[in-house]
Amino acid sequence: MAALPSLTAAAFDDHIAGDDPVLVDFWAPWCGSCRLLTPTVERLAGELAGRARVVTVDVDAAPELAARRHVMSVPTLVLYRAGAEVTRIAGVKSRATLLATLEAHL
Repeated sequence: MAALPSLTAAAFDDHIAGDDPVLVDFWAPWCGSCRLLTPTVERLAGELAGRARVVTVDVDAAPELAARRHVMSVPTLVLYRAGAEVTRIAGVKSRATLLATLEAHL
């Protein structure tokens, strides 16, 4: 599966501002749990296509963005709609758990 789009701090607010839901995967290259979760997030991107966009943010490349969005640990998945946080999932969870949590907000 193709890599997910990565957002910079400069582009972040514009990408989450629309009415379409955006799931943001906050991760770090050194994070083993993040690498473990990546295939699940990529699969979710396919399953949610047309209903939500899925993007990533490397917290090492954008530490000020992570701080501004109160991301205290990685991996953290945050679903935004119209620029507002809708739900947050921290840590590694199963695909079924992630999908059920996200479906409740889509």
